[in-house]
Amino acid sequence: MNISESTVTLPTATGPMQVAVFRPTTGRWPGVVLYSEIFQLTAPIRRTCAVLAGHGFVIAAPEVYHELEAPGSVLGYTPEGSARGNAHKVAKELSSYDSDAASCIDFLVGDAGCTGAVGTFGMCLGGHLAFRAALDRRVRAAACFYPTDLHQGSLGRCRPEAAGGRTGDDTLARCGEIVGELLLVFGRQDPHIPLAGRRTIQAALEAAARNYTWHEFNAAHAFLRDEGNRYDPQLQRLGLELVLDCFQRRLHG
Repeated sequence: MNISESTVTLPTATGPMQVAVFRPTTGRWPGVVLYSEIFQLTAPIRRTCAVLAGHGFVIAAPEVYHELEAPGSVLGYTPEGSARGNAHKVAKELSSYDSDAASCIDFLVGDAGCTGAVGTFGMCLGGHLAFRAALDRRVRAAACFYPTDLHQGSLGRCRPEAAGGRTGDDTLARCGEIVGELLLVFGRQDPHIPLAGRRTIQAALEAAARNYTWHEFNAAHAFLRDEGNRYDPQLQRLGLELVLDCFQRRLHG
């Protein structure tokens, strides 16, 4: 189907946030908040947005570092871009990630071209943010590809009065609050989420009796990204089919 692309600016607790919106040109469709890697809205992320929109979804892709970078900023797939993105992900306040998620979900729920059914999808940093955004009970499904920091609670910065002694995030500890279906996809050769980390995540989901599916591929970190030497096109196709199957059931259904 034909799709269109536009940009909206949404209010958040930490200032205006620019969001790329991809949607079918006609009809009403479920919404998906699509979270990028640490590099923000790169060309591979935009292509992924377009693919999902073409399958019948309204995609809202926020600039995850909107309060730390100028609007429209994209960090390169370079050592410098990686260092900057990794510094931002722990410098940003944890509560602001939640404010951003609520703003995106509010936008989709209230959009005339959206049915009101909402899911989340992301990879790397975005995989963690898609998981965390599912703490909002309006999220019916969350597709999380190699969600970094989830097993060790090291995302974001907490204000002392809100942290309760923590220095990082409480995402995994709160997984029992998630009511939507979770899709988790990992690469076994991903050094950012080793076997012990994956088992920590799965144990928490089992203890909380969550509704989830789990997939591990022989792949490196960022295998979904169609740029760079870790890209695996066969696994990208399979991974996106898993996402579409989950979203067709939980959002279209």
